[in-house]
Amino acid sequence: MERKIALLFAGQGAQCVGMGRDLAEHFPVAADLFGQADEILGRNLSNIAWNGPIEELTKTSNCQPALYVHSLVALAILREIAGDFPVVGAAGLSLGEITAHAAGGTLDFGTGLELVQRRAEFMDQACAATLGGMAAMIGGLENDVRQLAADEDVDIANVNAPDQIVISGELAKVEAAVGVAKEYGIRRAMMLNVAGAYHSRLMESAYEKLGAVLQDVPIASPRFPVMSNVTGMEVTTPAEIRRALQDQVTGTVRWFDCVKRLIDLGCNYFIELGPGSVLAALLRRARKEVDVISVGAVESVRECAARM
Repeated sequence: MERKIALLFAGQGAQCVGMGRDLAEHFPVAADLFGQADEILGRNLSNIAWNGPIEELTKTSNCQPALYVHSLVALAILREIAGDFPVVGAAGLSLGEITAHAAGGTLDFGTGLELVQRRAEFMDQACAATLGGMAAMIGGLENDVRQLAADEDVDIANVNAPDQIVISGELAKVEAAVGVAKEYGIRRAMMLNVAGAYHSRLMESAYEKLGAVLQDVPIASPRFPVMSNVTGMEVTTPAEIRRALQDQVTGTVRWFDCVKRLIDLGCNYFIELGPGSVLAALLRRARKEVDVISVGAVESVRECAARM
């Protein structure tokens, strides 16, 4: 059967100390991209990604650009080894949506990196100005989680899989929701170790600031379909892309819908780019039969290229 490839790009939370170091040691294109990133940002991001400490890497202002660079480094190496293979579609989780657009040619590498840096700074500022939190709701129906969120006055941040939904909002309200989750038929509710209430109304200041910046960012139509987190469908025009990237700062990340849309487009081979395998695990949870591989280190890059 012909492989129809979809690219998946990691989001915040996938970071780990050492990410990309082995790629830079073995492939000049990787070392070059990390070097470009350091020069564009005016700081040694690669050192933080490779050597940590994890507390420094986990800061939003470091984590988001590091994930963006690492994911695109992995893709560049894969293309160097396997050739310019066709892509049917792409999606990225939260921050990863910008990475997906860079992969599709919507943004060039440097422009995308600067946009990610500004986004991270705006979100950090919003976190500092509010007291927010997030919690994962596992093993419940989406309608029940939505009712819980409405009753406790919090927002739905992510629909990652049919039975894995994340809520976000004022810390006390999120904690209260966790406390009553079982009453709504939710098997397990757990607070997440995050700096604030991402993808909620508490990110309104970041939404406004990013919207203003996006107006001046040069954006092209992507070479292949790129999914919007907030609609689960592809966006094609510069105006649609600007709106989608702004809306997802406060809107729900409908990750499961993005994946379903890629499957509807005929994708049958999914490549997760970035550290870890969070997206592959979510995909297998929802669609056990789908072929997916996680690519973020030398061995996995070579394995993926060989399979292609």
